[in-house]
Amino acid sequence: MMNKIQCECFSTVRIAINEMDFIKTRDEDETANLIWNDSAVQHEKIAELRNYQRINHFPGMGEICRKDCLARNMSKMIKCQPQEYSFIPKTWIFPAEYTQFQNYVKELRRKRKQKTFIVKPANGAMGHGISLIRNCEKLPAQEHFIVQEYLDKPFLMEGYKFDLRIYILVTSCDPLRIFLYNDGLVRMGTEKYHAPSEANLSQLYMHLTNYSVNKHNENFERDETVDKGSKRSISWFTEFLRTNDYDVAKFWGDVSELVVKTLIVAEPHVLHAYRMCRPGQPPGSDSVCFEVLGFDIILDRKLKPWLLEINRAPSFGTDQKIDYDVKKGVLLNALKLLNIRASDKKRNLAQQKAEAQRRLYGHGSMKKLSAASSDWEKQRQTLERRREELKERLAQVRKQISREEHEKQHLGNYRRIYPPDDKLLLEKYESLLSAAFQTFLAGRAASLQKEMNNPLKRMKEEDILDLLEQCELDDEKLMGKSSRQRGPKVVLTSHLVKLNQRVYES
Repeated sequence: MMNKIQCECFSTVRIAINEMDFIKTRDEDETANLIWNDSAVQHEKIAELRNYQRINHFPGMGEICRKDCLARNMSKMIKCQPQEYSFIPKTWIFPAEYTQFQNYVKELRRKRKQKTFIVKPANGAMGHGISLIRNCEKLPAQEHFIVQEYLDKPFLMEGYKFDLRIYILVTSCDPLRIFLYNDGLVRMGTEKYHAPSEANLSQLYMHLTNYSVNKHNENFERDETVDKGSKRSISWFTEFLRTNDYDVAKFWGDVSELVVKTLIVAEPHVLHAYRMCRPGQPPGSDSVCFEVLGFDIILDRKLKPWLLEINRAPSFGTDQKIDYDVKKGVLLNALKLLNIRASDKKRNLAQQKAEAQRRLYGHGSMKKLSAASSDWEKQRQTLERRREELKERLAQVRKQISREEHEKQHLGNYRRIYPPDDKLLLEKYESLLSAAFQTFLAGRAASLQKEMNNPLKRMKEEDILDLLEQCELDDEKLMGKSSRQRGPKVVLTSHLVKLNQRVYES
């Protein structure tokens, strides 16, 4: 059986899906295993998906992919976690924050400081409508745009300013799982950089690193040599840092933290929107959504990464060989990690049939107790409920173990950055997640808070097995059976996961 895909996409995506043996279906085919859209999808579309299907966008991701939403949500986290969120330039959203901005400018003037600001459309792309200003009085008060402090001391390459396009794969929001691709693009300006002044503010080929802007300059170099040209690979840049004795491990650690902390800001919005689209889906179920994001990052002269923006539909166009090599790798490795199989559809239909029969014949349903029921009956039902809940969670944990085993074997050129293996780093991220949820939950979505605090959610397999065995012992006591010794726990080890997977696939 072949995987089917519904695809409205760049040729690179088509090449990648052909190599993965997908067959493109008609756009109106609603049964495709994989649905790929180059633009955001409606929530209704996600709600209608069957459990075996996958679509390449999450609902709610616009909360960090629109420039105004990113600024608003980051501002909230900066207030409660200023030291952890120091990788975003000072930002104002017009017209709402026009007065705050003018007060900031007045304070600068009082201190006799001069700063340059960059003005961007609130929902713009590809460098359209961007300008640099120093005379802030000229800014209109009622226009909708973003104003940011301009980073005027960037890390330079051969005298040119540049930015990095980092590719990120999010495979699930419940639980959150993030992977970073180890290659990407270095995109350079096409005029030698000089600090901003009244004389050069309009020289966008110097100040902007957007490929869509610089490709129009006659100085743009399409050299295919790895260490030349206006567009290069991040693998080359990593080697450049290593050769020049920069701390490469720290650089990638800083970039990874920036990405994870940014997606932590998005997580409450994405999780809430996802659950609204998929009500009743147990936490830990296979996600019907995934997303490949393009993070645009600039480095200052101390090699500190600063977030510029996030693209939820990064271009997979290929004007040069370097585009093809990097972007095809991003897609092929992502599809292998996602583990989309033709058999998923058949298995899902069998599960639906079994569930329908279970409901029809009442298997697994608990007898309703009357007001006259005895304490003994109530205790037994409480135990039964507890046992069913634990069994469901155990199945989810084992499924997650199986999923993680597949990920380890199929990372390709990706590496997982959330959850991290470092326990101290994980604790820090979980603390930030908690802060992000508290900020988001102000007076709403109490059920999300309840779910987040569900003690079963964080339990390991052996902990759940312990609780299940305790349920059995308690039940035997209620039934008047003689007590027995606790037996050994059967924990699902890595080799058992592999065995189960082979049986499952056969």
